[in-house]
Amino acid sequence: MTRAAAHLAVIDMQHVFADPDSPWAAPRYPEAATGVRRLLPAFAERVTFTRFLAPERPAGAWQAYYDRWPFARRPPDAPLWRLTDEFAPLAHDILDAPTFGKWTPGLADRVAPTGRLVLAGVSTDCCVLSTALAAADAGVEVLVVADACAGADDDSHAKALHVMDLYRPLIRVTAVDEVLRAR
Repeated sequence: MTRAAAHLAVIDMQHVFADPDSPWAAPRYPEAATGVRRLLPAFAERVTFTRFLAPERPAGAWQAYYDRWPFARRPPDAPLWRLTDEFAPLAHDILDAPTFGKWTPGLADRVAPTGRLVLAGVSTDCCVLSTALAAADAGVEVLVVADACAGADDDSHAKALHVMDLYRPLIRVTAVDEVLRAR
């Protein structure tokens, strides 16, 4: 994997998932952050950070979702949606989406020249999974970096990794060391 051959998407490394008191906390966020920090230099300018944001007016099933999680009905500039302090100054390319999956036209355009996407971030069992499946359906080779991701809990993280690895060769679960060795 050469430097120009892949694009790194760092999924939702935001306060809402990092704060242990948040209902959406990913308990192993610090471990995922360590993995992300190790990956960043290898991808240089080929990095997109994403942010999950609540829509101004949820529609369809999203209405019931936000009825369940009313704390999240905050505007895009609310502190809970900010990237955590260690990543905010490094995020030169940010993609916002009110959906779990971040495989949007914007991310597709960034990956298009190579067709290879490396995923890290949170939550493995939600936004990472949704992004990986959509990108794979679009014909993109997806590498999910297990030790640079964190789930809602360890069991959910492991199950999501297992499900994604069933999609080989479209999706492959890997590790930070393996990605860095291949660079």
